[in-house]
Amino acid sequence: MEQLFTALWQDYTQRLCPSALNIRQLLTEDAPLRNDHIALRTFALPKCGLARLAAPFIAVGYKPKGRYHFKAKKLYAEHFEHPDPAAPKVFISELQLGLCSTELQTEVRQLVDQVDDDYFANPAFLSQGKPWQLSRDIYQLLNAESEYAGWVAAHGFGANHFTVDINQLEQFNEISEVNHFLESSGFDINQAGGAVKGDPTVMLEQSATMADKVMVTFSDGEMLVSGGFYEFAKRYLQPDGEVYTGFVEASADKIFESTYNS
Repeated sequence: MEQLFTALWQDYTQRLCPSALNIRQLLTEDAPLRNDHIALRTFALPKCGLARLAAPFIAVGYKPKGRYHFKAKKLYAEHFEHPDPAAPKVFISELQLGLCSTELQTEVRQLVDQVDDDYFANPAFLSQGKPWQLSRDIYQLLNAESEYAGWVAAHGFGANHFTVDINQLEQFNEISEVNHFLESSGFDINQAGGAVKGDPTVMLEQSATMADKVMVTFSDGEMLVSGGFYEFAKRYLQPDGEVYTGFVEASADKIFESTYNS
């Protein structure tokens, strides 16, 4: 499990969200930051769908826990937890292609058809970027209909975010304090639905930076596009005294928009 998350972190900080290294340094206190969860994106196709991305995590002991629907964004998601409560949760979403235009479906299938089935059998695919060739025009076509589709097409696989567990911090008790600190340090915070998404009544509060702009190599040149972002989560105790470990659809819906172009 450690090897899997180490590879994902290296890919995330080197390719998708280099600013995460600076944020981690700013927030780290006496102990290493705890990672609440990571999130992965994909297309709902048998070759590379949610089940395929979940397989490497299930192989190291993760189990499915929650299901989520984001109708406006045409997404379905599940989250997975490990028996070790210290292990990060894993949130995997997929674009429901059948709800998208015929043109988008065709272009996405042509991308995925470039890749052999065997490629997805090796867990390393999760941290190796996009395995297909893609032109800037096709990226922009997909992005115009679904920002999510454009993101997956441009970046392939990898963690679009890691998440700082705010509960462990001593310097900050509230996510609003973390947001203010990061804004004063030059980072943009996702304001969709409010800077702090959720509240104690739903037992989860979240916020996120806006995604880094990263250079992506397309088949016909390079382009600067939105990459990954860093999230922050504060969890509350349930009536039974256990910490809430799920996700809140209304909040997660707005977290997705951290990769939207500002």
